[in-house]
Amino acid sequence: MFSPYYKKSGRSDPIDHCALNVALYGPGARWTMTERPRRAIERDPSNLVIGPSSVRWEDGALAIDIVEGDTRLFVPWQRPVRGRVRVIPEALNRAAFALDARENHIWHCLAPRARIEVEMTSPGLSWSGKAYLDHNRGAEPLEKGFNTWHWSRAHLKEGALVCYEGERRDGSLFASALRFGGDGVPEPVELPPIARLPASGWRVERRTRSDIGVAAVRRTWEDTPFYARSELASRFLGEEVVAVQESLDMRRFSSPLVQFMLPYRMPRKPR
Repeated sequence: MFSPYYKKSGRSDPIDHCALNVALYGPGARWTMTERPRRAIERDPSNLVIGPSSVRWEDGALAIDIVEGDTRLFVPWQRPVRGRVRVIPEALNRAAFALDARENHIWHCLAPRARIEVEMTSPGLSWSGKAYLDHNRGAEPLEKGFNTWHWSRAHLKEGALVCYEGERRDGSLFASALRFGGDGVPEPVELPPIARLPASGWRVERRTRSDIGVAAVRRTWEDTPFYARSELASRFLGEEVVAVQESLDMRRFSSPLVQFMLPYRMPRKPR
């Protein structure tokens, strides 16, 4: 959805613009988002192949085989990014939610709680822990539907909580908080107060929700001209939690400068 090549093409053939995005933070950090054309794509109901990488459902888990190269600004060669990730849902949710009145933008939290197993050979990293799996789809470009949005998610002692809010293109606001039980079933809950966060290094506005209207940025993982991803210390439904938070500014994304910069972080290969 952020592909400059897809945007320039008129967005008529999404399968001709596919990429596997891998972001590893900390020591051994890597970033991959290499776009590949239709002839490099294979898919069926349980499998998706994108060039040398693949994603598939296997024994109740989402298995991701990564065979990519990283992308760095002003560096012409790529370091290998190789490994396997398994996402094992603890609960599945069947309900999807429209983010606008015309239902042009749909969000589906597939697994509000999951476990993850990571085995990387390049760089040599491995760990296991908590995970989350969701999906977005739409009938129009994001920048036609939204100016901004903010999203956060936290594991609770039982289930998980997701907060979603933003400003649509017409200036109307939307906001919701959903608690997912241990069975994955969503239940709307009262929105906690707004907790404003410091802007990112690129001055992207960040916002979240917290019981007492206060949250703290523990780490900023991704900081770009139009998008930021952070780890927060927060409080939801009476519990102290570590939350993942994302903020997106589609007005920034649409600017000519950002569109000029994107191909340097998202190259396109013939296969």
